[in-house]
Amino acid sequence: MIDFKNQAVNLMSQIDSSLDIGEIESLIEIPPSYDMGDYAFPCFKLAKTFRKAPNLIAEEIANKIGENEYFERIENVGPYVNFFVNKEVLAKTVLDDIKSKNERYGSSTLGEGKTIIVEYSSPNIAKPFHIGHIRTTIIGHSLYRIYSFLGYKTIAINHLGDYGTQFGKLIVAYKNWGDRSVIEKDPINELLKLYVKFHEEAEKNDNLNDEARSWFKKLEDGNEEALKLWHWMREISLKEFNKVYDLLGIKFDYFTGESFYSDKMPRVIEELEEKNLLVKSEGAEIVDLESYNMPPALIKKSDGSTLYITRDIAAAIYRKENFDFYKNIYVVGSEQILHFKQWKKVIELMGYDWAEDCIHVPFGMVSLEEGTMSTRKGKVVFLEDVLKKAVEKTRDIIDERNPDLDDKEAVAKQVGIGAIVFQELFNSRIKDYIFSWDKTLSFEGETGPYVQYAHARASSLLGKSNFSIEDEVDYSLLNTEEEMNIIRLLYGFPNVIIDSAEKNEPSFVTRQIVEIAKAFNRFYHNCPILTEEEDLKTARLHLVYATKVVLKTGLSLLGIEAPEKM
Repeated sequence: MIDFKNQAVNLMSQIDSSLDIGEIESLIEIPPSYDMGDYAFPCFKLAKTFRKAPNLIAEEIANKIGENEYFERIENVGPYVNFFVNKEVLAKTVLDDIKSKNERYGSSTLGEGKTIIVEYSSPNIAKPFHIGHIRTTIIGHSLYRIYSFLGYKTIAINHLGDYGTQFGKLIVAYKNWGDRSVIEKDPINELLKLYVKFHEEAEKNDNLNDEARSWFKKLEDGNEEALKLWHWMREISLKEFNKVYDLLGIKFDYFTGESFYSDKMPRVIEELEEKNLLVKSEGAEIVDLESYNMPPALIKKSDGSTLYITRDIAAAIYRKENFDFYKNIYVVGSEQILHFKQWKKVIELMGYDWAEDCIHVPFGMVSLEEGTMSTRKGKVVFLEDVLKKAVEKTRDIIDERNPDLDDKEAVAKQVGIGAIVFQELFNSRIKDYIFSWDKTLSFEGETGPYVQYAHARASSLLGKSNFSIEDEVDYSLLNTEEEMNIIRLLYGFPNVIIDSAEKNEPSFVTRQIVEIAKAFNRFYHNCPILTEEEDLKTARLHLVYATKVVLKTGLSLLGIEAPEKM
């Protein structure tokens, strides 16, 4: 596909040899309005060299360049040289590229030969898979798809919270108040009740906390009873979690949780000792990070048990040795920023230069309208309930608006779950937000259903016509403002995907396809398609086809399906 910005850079470099190509590229801007061109070069920096006012330099450059096949005109506006892309050439390059690549349009070989690990979701075993987990799960899954689309070998890891003192607490609670048959009928709710009960009772009797620590130490030491209970809780929890992953269409390459690294931690501790990084502190062992303006990294408790940070170090070393990652990405909430800074610094101090390739992708927190969620108090909204309620609400809307729709159940699932996913990925991931049923399940405005409906509308138009991808197209006929707005957005789509990966920000893709859907709806309302003369009808149907393809690809990168009918 033609790179029009690159063409503008080359033209500028031929006119002025005082600037290198990289410098010219960094100076070129996108004007605020297409009335001012597609690209603009500011001439302020050339004033000293040419010893002229920037507006005179711009006028001189525009005159020197003259006519060019890629730009219908090049003119100066004040101190800027403005480049207006040739509409016919733009339409041809974009639509031909989409037709040849189809749903691979925007993909690349950028990541060829490089491995990206994306760790996300990571719920705690024996605890509810609640609305607080939705962000890591959906952001991580979208990043996994985006990196894969760009040619990286991408590995999805669910680093389950299946270790730690919480299991000591659950074992104590189960032995005191649990009933296996009751738990197996409703695992997560019943285990949550036990977890809440433990904390209520521990407030009255602190000895329970000592018992919990003791049972976790037994688990670490391989005690048969502790291991048996832990395996059972892990198994029944995973079965429940997979119901949510199935609804979201998410699969993982590995469910290697914290427990997987338990036998790999002695090596880490030994290495820290050999490198003189461990310091004794009140019976515990730490890495002192005071000179880096951070609290100490607690590696081993006074009772000999390990911590989350120790397991994270072991996991990173294991991943580098087994996968030789290019990037090791952790999609974990912003409240863990300090943890990741400490952990990364420890790996650096151990002498691993690949520490810089371990990237924490933080995101804002979710709270409820009536206050913060707390597993300890049993105050949670189950993610499975949210997804099912979205599907039910969508089914009601379909019954009201299009009762004769084929495959109503399948479409309700695609649209309902798509609405939840889209809402999560629409805003910058770092923003905190309050979960609200009304806002989350709204089907108005810039939403997933809005984009899905634009895709279904495009499918319907193509279905009603005699469209053939092999038809000859006169691209010069696509020249209205509505048509060019769509084509420019489609042209920008591949770069948006790359930006999304570079900044680990799926919302870039979300917003781009919203803009494409808006532009398509304006085009649909203002430009007749099926009733036009044959040549114009053919050209516009090819634009409809290209829009449908890109909307479907964009939704897919977010982990959302694109219904053919709605």
